[in-house]
Amino acid sequence: MTTTPVALVTGASRGLGRGIAVRCARLGWNVAIHYQGNQAAACETQNLCAAAAPNGGAVFPLVQGNLAVAADRQALFDATLQALGRLDALVNNAGMAPRVRADLTEAGEESYDEVMGVNLKGPYFLSQLAARHWLRHPGECGLPGGYKLVFVTSISADTASVNRGEYCLSKAGLAMAAQLWAARLANEGVQVFEVRPGIMATDMTAGVRGKYDALIAGGLVPQRRWGQPEDVGECVAAILAGQFPFSTGQVLHVDGGFHLRTL
Repeated sequence: MTTTPVALVTGASRGLGRGIAVRCARLGWNVAIHYQGNQAAACETQNLCAAAAPNGGAVFPLVQGNLAVAADRQALFDATLQALGRLDALVNNAGMAPRVRADLTEAGEESYDEVMGVNLKGPYFLSQLAARHWLRHPGECGLPGGYKLVFVTSISADTASVNRGEYCLSKAGLAMAAQLWAARLANEGVQVFEVRPGIMATDMTAGVRGKYDALIAGGLVPQRRWGQPEDVGECVAAILAGQFPFSTGQVLHVDGGFHLRTL
């Protein structure tokens, strides 16, 4: 079995997940790159990881699956272990917005079920697979502070958007999932963190770029810029590298100060 640390990053084909995967590769880690359907984009991430790696020995296998489906979660988890021999960190990043933004009075159950399945059910039960594996292999993690479990949520966890209620609910639930797993695993050699990004420049926000350009310029984000995938990647890398040795369950805001309450 390799002693090189291994991270599984979900939703790593694009956006924030790609930023996280590439930053992990720069640490010299092996990274399992999860994607649901866009294999071409996942291959782009794979190539970027290979270019970022400080040595030629790291590997970046692609693992495919729909996180909302139990059989797919098990298959991608098993594929990670088969390809890389171990798992030191799980970064639950994958998520989706509603396919159609609809007012609360019009939103349908089909959209609700899809978003909740991918954004909340999937990472909750994928974390269960990781936790069970780690509990069977205590003390085998090569990382400072032990195994790492990271949930990438959103400012939507506590900021209401009435035209995408299912998304807000999923992220609020995921924030609680981070608290639950942190409480359960704190004495088991597993650190758990929630990373809460703000307004990020990704495919998900491409359609509302003009709206948020104006809001950011007007001070909605105190640092007055868009967040980038690299910003989230740096935060996750600090967690995985053991920079918070006496912490678990923390919410780390990557939002340019959006969460600040000011008069």
